[in-house]
Amino acid sequence: MLNKSCCFFEANPYSNLLPPVLILEFILGSLGNGVALWGFCFQMRIWKPSTVYLFNLTLADFLLIICLPFRTDYYLRKKEWVFGDFPCTLALFMLAMNRAGSIFFLTLIALDRYFKVVHPHHPINFITKGMAAGIACLVWVITITVTGYLLGRSHLEVSNSTHCDSFTICLASDAVWHDCLFLLEFFIPLIIILYCSFGVTWRLKQRKMDKKAKAQKAVKLMAAVGVVFILCFLPSVAARVYILLILAGPKHLGCEAFQSADAAFYITISLTYLNSMLDPLVYYFSNPLFRNLFQKLTVEKLNCRNGPKADIKQGPEIFVSTSISRL
Repeated sequence: MLNKSCCFFEANPYSNLLPPVLILEFILGSLGNGVALWGFCFQMRIWKPSTVYLFNLTLADFLLIICLPFRTDYYLRKKEWVFGDFPCTLALFMLAMNRAGSIFFLTLIALDRYFKVVHPHHPINFITKGMAAGIACLVWVITITVTGYLLGRSHLEVSNSTHCDSFTICLASDAVWHDCLFLLEFFIPLIIILYCSFGVTWRLKQRKMDKKAKAQKAVKLMAAVGVVFILCFLPSVAARVYILLILAGPKHLGCEAFQSADAAFYITISLTYLNSMLDPLVYYFSNPLFRNLFQKLTVEKLNCRNGPKADIKQGPEIFVSTSISRL
């Protein structure tokens, strides 16, 4: 449907597909980040700059987790927003903050590991945790600044139903900054993360350290950052670029030409929300504490399911510590 030169599509097939996906992301994201937050608050004894960045990545994920039940309800109602104007604006702002914050902190984590491996004597490797906290605060200020424009206007659009979306397909769009930010905050960090990943791998091979356990953990961390980044953010960026290419084409196209592209975009946007579910992989490879916590929970779950066994009489803690020593 065309409304004020913008296209809105009612009850698309993805309205049935997305709620189960969002519910799964909410449950697993809450569990994974809940364990991580508990580890940060009650188990972490020594905080390093990398720990500060990981903690803030967890906070960014909780911005998303808070919003997922509302987005799930939105799709269950076939894209009918019932919570009013300000909650719509606030939810979209928090989703944008999560995306930008997650991207920025993943990039910081990659840069931190790059300097530690490739430039071990660089002054940035000797900053205090207080300085790292200041950097994290600066990142949040930047994140709020670049996404704050979403708070400045209403995002509710009424056609046959009440839509709450920050990305619309408008044949005469004035939301240039929104699309530019969406693309730039992906491509610039992507270049940085890929550069850091190749730099770490190449440096370790030059030193002939790539077979050592500590070096392999560094490579696995960089791989985890790269996989989370590309898997979560690339599909939606590709879908949005496709829409922009169609918009830049012949001007006589109607809304029908965008229906499939619109469905593809919102399906791939749901992959963006996977970052709250996959970021615990980054925690797992970054710090032995999180490997300990996640493995301990796994062992205890297996023990509860299978019952006590004679070969683990000494308790799951001994099994976990033995497993960690072999990593």
